[in-house]
Amino acid sequence: MPRHNTEKSKDFKKTTIRLFKSLNNWKYLLIVSILLALFGAALSTIAPNKLSDVTNVIQDGIKPDTEKFKEVSENIIKNAMTNSIKNEIVLSNPNNIIESINNLDIDKKMLILPEIEINKIKVSTLDQISFMQTIETLNSETSLNKLNSLPESIKKIIEPKLDTKELEKRAMILAIIYLLSSIFGYCQGIIMAYVANGYSKRLRKDISVKINRLPLKYFDTHETGDVLSRITNDVDTIGINMSDNITSLVSNITLFLGSIIMMFVTNWIMALTAILSSVLGFFLSFLLLKRSQKYFVERQKVLGDINSHIEEIYSGHNIVKAYNGEKEALEEFDRINDKLYNCNRKSQFLSGIMQPIMHFIGNFGYVAVCVVGALLVMNDQTTFGTIVAFMIYIRLFTNPLSRIAQGMTTMQSIAAAGERVFEFMDEKELADESNLKEKLAVKDAKGNIEFKNVKFGYDENRTIIKDFSAKIKSGQKIAIVGPTGAGKTTMVNLLMKFYDINSGDIIIDGKSIKELKRSNIHELFVMVLQDTWLFDGTIYDNIKYNKKNISKDQVWEACKTVGIDHFIKTLPGGLDSNVGDNEAISSGQKQLITIARGMIEDAPFLILDEATSNVDTRTEELVQKAMDKLTEGKTSFIIAHRLSTIKNADLILVMDEGNIVEQGKHEELLKKKGFYANLYNSQFQK
Repeated sequence: MPRHNTEKSKDFKKTTIRLFKSLNNWKYLLIVSILLALFGAALSTIAPNKLSDVTNVIQDGIKPDTEKFKEVSENIIKNAMTNSIKNEIVLSNPNNIIESINNLDIDKKMLILPEIEINKIKVSTLDQISFMQTIETLNSETSLNKLNSLPESIKKIIEPKLDTKELEKRAMILAIIYLLSSIFGYCQGIIMAYVANGYSKRLRKDISVKINRLPLKYFDTHETGDVLSRITNDVDTIGINMSDNITSLVSNITLFLGSIIMMFVTNWIMALTAILSSVLGFFLSFLLLKRSQKYFVERQKVLGDINSHIEEIYSGHNIVKAYNGEKEALEEFDRINDKLYNCNRKSQFLSGIMQPIMHFIGNFGYVAVCVVGALLVMNDQTTFGTIVAFMIYIRLFTNPLSRIAQGMTTMQSIAAAGERVFEFMDEKELADESNLKEKLAVKDAKGNIEFKNVKFGYDENRTIIKDFSAKIKSGQKIAIVGPTGAGKTTMVNLLMKFYDINSGDIIIDGKSIKELKRSNIHELFVMVLQDTWLFDGTIYDNIKYNKKNISKDQVWEACKTVGIDHFIKTLPGGLDSNVGDNEAISSGQKQLITIARGMIEDAPFLILDEATSNVDTRTEELVQKAMDKLTEGKTSFIIAHRLSTIKNADLILVMDEGNIVEQGKHEELLKKKGFYANLYNSQFQK
């Protein structure tokens, strides 16, 4: 079974631009969504800085007050110095007053350290002596760490006090920022979901309209499964990924740039540390993105191939089993499935590896920021709150890198799917008929048709109908016979204007089909084809298909005429029984239902293309009688391989290699003992 060649790499830039242009109907919603994403991301970059302020307020509220510590020390030393002079006590080391006091005996300490009041708190002599023994030098870090061992009176003076009002103020600001950011994100998510679903709906509608405008030639050269894949898989890929990706890219780019700016505003040294430790991830993501692009494009193509294969094998399942073709079909499926597996594996591996790489880079950035931040805190060049802020900035800086890379990968998938959809939408359509003003009403049609030197070929190198001419009078029953490939069905397709003739003309009641719209021509004809088609619905709905004001009595009369009424009576619901193309009813019964569908159509022309091919001989006689009644008052074209079914035709056109080689009635052609006689007699040879 032939398959498509793998498509070449798509034009990502061109497709993306076209994709956004096709979103013009939702441009205002997109702008609002993008603005919301921008505002939300901007608030997210401001939040860590405000969190740093909250952290600093808390830190100031839990660490000892250094200034008050100095104040207590200075008051006690001043008290000791004053009273040592007053009591003429000599200090051994004037350069280190604390050491000198600690070297004195207890009696002298009691004399020079009487009870004093500091900040309205009384500090006894024993508390002063204990304090001087606890500390060794002024501003000593060791002494700050011994807060719990200090006397209660001194501890009350220097113990930290949390500024709850300032903390509440800054915490409220931070909460408002996070709340607004969440609201903006929620709103833009809803908007994008609406846009994506609306766009997917319009794409499906446009594709549905496009299908009806495409010539049959397109479906002759494209597999059904591939077309279905464009309508389902590719449209879903665009809709689902677009919902999350467009505004996500905007917000992540904003977060990325905003976090860089805020980091430099907060502390340039730590900003450089964070950026240099994370920049490696950006280049790795860029390289992986470049490698993965072709695999995403190929994946969408192979997905269409596997759908085509499954649809093809499923629709011909009985033939595959009858000819023992399961092994070959399975081998072909395995080949395409393996190809799809490899495309998925490579594309998902390259895109999936970005996340662990970015996690590693992010964790490495945390370590670098913590080390550098600790050194700066030790040198009083920054605060603990700044380190906390940078821990968040690292996440805001590295996560967007990963998400931007993944977003670009997703955009590649969207572009690959969009390319296939746009490629389908750009297919050449049937000729525009808006300029055709002629119309032949059904009630005015008489039923005369003339073929004038018709020539046609499906391509330039292959001419099917070489020079076909014939005149058909109103009410005649015309049989078209000939070997396979003679051009019988092609003539009907030209008559229905499914294809445009290369040269010559077809005249219907004096009007050229070139001057009539296809829809007008289709109103004039009833077609009963060899290929039966039933949709999922009742028998009544199937028979009155696309017709209004058709009663069940009319449908039942048509069923009786073609002889399917007995079968319908055996069904539980009669005409209201549900049937479908997959129901367990015979091909002959399906054929009879489609014939009944044709019988209730009130049109001047009738086309029967092998309409009795799926019924048995006994049923064929019954159907033949029904056809005789159906053709009354109609100009009928009957294509048949069973020549016994067209004996009563008014005119038999015998075709071979695109030309009429004989014409006449059945008996006349048999007497000629020519091409028709050979065809007819060959069907009865043993």
